Amino acid sequence: MVTLTLSARVRPLIWVSSSRIYLSGKEGEPVHRRVEIRTDMDKPLELTPGAFTLSGQLTYELKEIEKGRRFEILFSSLPGSPRTYRGFLKLRTNYPRKPELTIRIRGRFTGRNHGS
Repeated sequence: MVTLTLSARVRPLIWVSSSRIYLSGKEGEPVHRRVEIRTDMDKPLELTPGAFTLSGQLTYELKEIEKGRRFEILFSSLPGSPRTYRGFLKLRTNYPRKPELTIRIRGRFTGRNHGS
Protein backbone atom coordinates (compact mmCIF):
# COMPACT_ATOMS: atom_id res chain seq x y z
CA MET A 1 0.00 0.00 0.00
CA VAL A 2 1.24 3.47 -0.92
CA THR A 3 0.22 6.54 1.05
CA LEU A 4 0.04 9.77 -0.88
CA THR A 5 -0.17 13.06 0.98
CA LEU A 6 -1.40 16.17 -0.79
CA SER A 7 -1.50 19.72 0.40
CA ALA A 8 -3.06 22.69 -1.29
CA ARG A 9 -3.51 26.38 -0.74
CA VAL A 10 -6.99 27.53 -1.68
CA ARG A 11 -7.02 31.13 -2.80
CA PRO A 12 -10.39 32.86 -2.72
CA LEU A 13 -11.26 34.52 -6.00
CA ILE A 14 -12.30 37.72 -4.18
CA TRP A 15 -11.78 38.32 -0.46
CA VAL A 16 -14.20 40.69 1.32
CA SER A 17 -13.42 41.74 4.91
CA SER A 18 -17.13 41.77 5.77
CA SER A 19 -20.16 41.07 3.60
CA ARG A 20 -22.44 42.50 6.33
CA ILE A 21 -22.03 45.76 8.20
CA TYR A 22 -23.94 47.32 11.06
CA LEU A 23 -23.98 51.04 11.87
CA SER A 24 -25.42 52.32 15.13
CA GLY A 25 -25.34 55.55 17.08
CA LYS A 26 -27.28 58.56 18.26
CA GLU A 27 -29.16 60.77 15.79
CA GLY A 28 -26.90 63.36 14.19
CA GLU A 29 -23.66 61.53 15.10
CA PRO A 30 -21.62 60.51 12.06
CA VAL A 31 -20.79 56.80 11.94
CA HIS A 32 -18.33 55.24 9.49
CA ARG A 33 -17.54 51.65 8.52
CA ARG A 34 -14.89 50.35 6.13
CA VAL A 35 -14.95 47.22 4.01
CA GLU A 36 -11.83 45.95 2.24
CA ILE A 37 -11.99 43.93 -0.97
CA ARG A 38 -8.97 42.27 -2.52
CA THR A 39 -7.80 39.59 -4.91
CA ASP A 40 -4.56 37.71 -5.48
CA MET A 41 -5.57 36.53 -8.95
CA ASP A 42 -3.41 37.32 -11.98
CA LYS A 43 -6.30 39.07 -13.72
CA PRO A 44 -6.78 42.60 -12.26
CA LEU A 45 -10.12 43.08 -10.52
CA GLU A 46 -12.51 45.77 -11.72
CA LEU A 47 -15.41 46.87 -9.52
CA THR A 48 -18.38 48.88 -10.79
CA PRO A 49 -21.10 50.22 -8.46
CA GLY A 50 -24.50 48.62 -8.98
CA ALA A 51 -27.71 48.91 -6.95
CA PHE A 52 -27.55 50.86 -3.67
CA THR A 53 -30.78 50.87 -1.66
CA LEU A 54 -29.84 53.30 1.11
CA SER A 55 -29.22 56.65 -0.58
CA GLY A 56 -30.65 59.30 1.72
CA GLN A 57 -29.50 57.38 4.81
CA LEU A 58 -25.87 56.58 3.89
CA THR A 59 -23.16 57.54 1.48
CA TYR A 60 -20.37 55.31 0.28
CA GLU A 61 -17.06 55.89 -1.43
CA LEU A 62 -15.30 53.16 -3.41
CA LYS A 63 -11.52 53.66 -3.56
CA GLU A 64 -8.94 51.64 -5.45
CA ILE A 65 -6.03 51.29 -3.00
CA GLU A 66 -3.80 49.07 -5.15
CA LYS A 67 -4.48 48.97 -8.90
CA GLY A 68 -6.62 45.94 -9.74
CA ARG A 69 -5.81 44.24 -6.42
CA ARG A 70 -7.16 46.09 -3.39
CA PHE A 71 -10.20 48.30 -2.83
CA GLU A 72 -11.84 49.99 0.12
CA ILE A 73 -15.43 51.10 0.61
CA LEU A 74 -16.13 53.75 3.24
CA PHE A 75 -19.76 53.89 4.38
CA SER A 76 -20.86 57.04 6.25
CA SER A 77 -24.18 57.78 7.92
CA LEU A 78 -26.04 60.96 7.06
CA PRO A 79 -27.45 63.12 9.86
CA GLY A 80 -31.14 62.66 10.40
CA SER A 81 -33.89 61.65 12.74
CA PRO A 82 -33.86 58.40 14.72
CA ARG A 83 -34.44 55.45 12.43
CA THR A 84 -33.69 51.83 11.65
CA TYR A 85 -32.88 50.67 8.14
CA ARG A 86 -31.76 47.72 6.07
CA GLY A 87 -30.39 47.56 2.58
CA PHE A 88 -27.44 46.64 0.42
CA LEU A 89 -24.77 47.73 -2.02
CA LYS A 90 -24.13 45.57 -5.08
CA LEU A 91 -20.87 45.76 -6.98
CA ARG A 92 -20.34 44.26 -10.42
CA THR A 93 -17.00 42.58 -11.12
CA ASN A 94 -15.17 41.59 -14.29
CA TYR A 95 -14.77 37.98 -13.03
CA PRO A 96 -17.24 35.63 -14.77
CA ARG A 97 -17.11 33.15 -11.85
CA LYS A 98 -18.09 35.93 -9.40
CA PRO A 99 -19.94 38.59 -11.42
CA GLU A 100 -21.44 40.39 -8.41
CA LEU A 101 -20.66 41.15 -4.76
CA THR A 102 -23.35 42.15 -2.27
CA ILE A 103 -22.67 43.97 1.00
CA ARG A 104 -25.68 43.89 3.31
CA ILE A 105 -26.16 46.91 5.56
CA ARG A 106 -28.17 47.44 8.74
CA GLY A 107 -28.37 50.63 10.75
CA ARG A 108 -30.02 51.80 13.93
CA PHE A 109 -29.92 55.38 15.15
CA THR A 110 -31.68 56.42 18.35
CA GLY A 111 -32.72 59.84 19.69
CA ARG A 112 -30.27 61.97 21.66
CA ASN A 113 -30.29 61.77 25.43
CA HIS A 114 -31.02 65.24 26.79
CA GLY A 115 -29.96 66.44 30.21
CA SER A 116 -27.11 63.97 30.77
